[in-house]
Amino acid sequence: MNTIALISGATFGLTSVILGAFGAHLLKKKLTKDQLQSFETGVKYQMYHAIILLLLGFQLNDKTTINNYIIYAFITGIILFSFSIYGLVISSANNKKIKILGPVTPLGGLFLIIGWALLIYKFCP
Repeated sequence: MNTIALISGATFGLTSVILGAFGAHLLKKKLTKDQLQSFETGVKYQMYHAIILLLLGFQLNDKTTINNYIIYAFITGIILFSFSIYGLVISSANNKKIKILGPVTPLGGLFLIIGWALLIYKFCP
């Protein structure tokens, strides 16, 4: 599980830098200020949680079930939250908004919250 956390964290970190540059340079002229801000929110949350996955990958030495749940909650949350924002912003900029992604974003946020809640639970005596 540590390897999954480390590879996922590194991959999400890499892609957040790429997508951040993509948004700042290529999409800046195409997106409205609000759209650009939404895109940047997706990038920020992706990077924050990529760092958390890396830290967890280095720190979680035991193979308990809760560790697996924490890691999978963060991975699922990143994919659903950040990538649905990217899809919504880019599709709406092209006047072809993918409406199904609207409810996916809060679901992704819920998974991120669950990951944090499980982390708190793990650290409680």
